[in-house]
Amino acid sequence: MIIRDATPADLVEITRIYADSVFTGVASYELVAPDEAEMERRMSAITEGGYPYLIATDDEGVVLGYAYASAFRTRPAYRWLVEDSIYLAPEARGRGVGRALLEALIGRCEALGFRQMVAVIGGAHPASIAVHQKAGFVSSGMISGSGHKHGRWLDTVFMQRPLGEGKATDPDPDTYPGTLFRV
Repeated sequence: MIIRDATPADLVEITRIYADSVFTGVASYELVAPDEAEMERRMSAITEGGYPYLIATDDEGVVLGYAYASAFRTRPAYRWLVEDSIYLAPEARGRGVGRALLEALIGRCEALGFRQMVAVIGGAHPASIAVHQKAGFVSSGMISGSGHKHGRWLDTVFMQRPLGEGKATDPDPDTYPGTLFRV
């Protein structure tokens, strides 16, 4: 498996993977899958904000999944906290791709100076919870009945883990990970 930065050339496959998640899964609470142009806009907003956007391929270049970190909220005090998102092609599930993407994303976010990562797990998806637990995330809450999709109410689970020094030390107030909050 190869994990690398995603590029606009990957958008066809990223759009396909996300559409499958929207139409058949509960990780996304969207009900209509966005088109490739919208996915490109979203990718640009994330990468231009200084956040990592990764893709996993097999040795032959087949896209297995993608992951990215983004701002949890846009108020400046949140600038040290990122939210992770991971989406896998149906044929890649259960093969360790999600864990590899998450570990790479954690490493990248730590190197950028972020201090906390949060997972917002739609549908309280057991496989996603397990992947995050293996990566050191702990439960930090749940919203019961937060969404309604596929004819049922869904819960949202929150998990988090520290990055680098986490909250053990104060961050340097003159540095900002990413570019979203720079003036």
